[in-house]
Amino acid sequence: MEKTDDALVNQLSALAQSTRLAVFKMLARRGGEGMAAGRIAEALDVAPNTLSAHLNILLRAQLIDQRRDGRSMIYSVRREDVATMVETLITDCCAGRQDDPLLVAALEARGVNHQHHGQHS
Repeated sequence: MEKTDDALVNQLSALAQSTRLAVFKMLARRGGEGMAAGRIAEALDVAPNTLSAHLNILLRAQLIDQRRDGRSMIYSVRREDVATMVETLITDCCAGRQDDPLLVAALEARGVNHQHHGQHS
């Protein structure tokens, strides 16, 4: 499923702020395990209410997910959606040139055979 330009702008805008980018990078490093909001706030030295606003922006942009674990909310990166965002950006910038190094690297990172990419879009 391709992202619309509006969705891409929304995702990129969400990442275009230093605290949100730091949250995103921290969660990306954690993988599927995710991290509790309180631990994120402590690690980044951000007030909980400020962090909550940033997390909501990342959630609305569909860059992260949340799940309840007891009394905590655990946040993690929506890896497939982020991979699609990056692939879409690179595919668009490469003007459909299947041999472009950026496109080849992005598709290989997703386990897609770049020679048959058109069949997977």
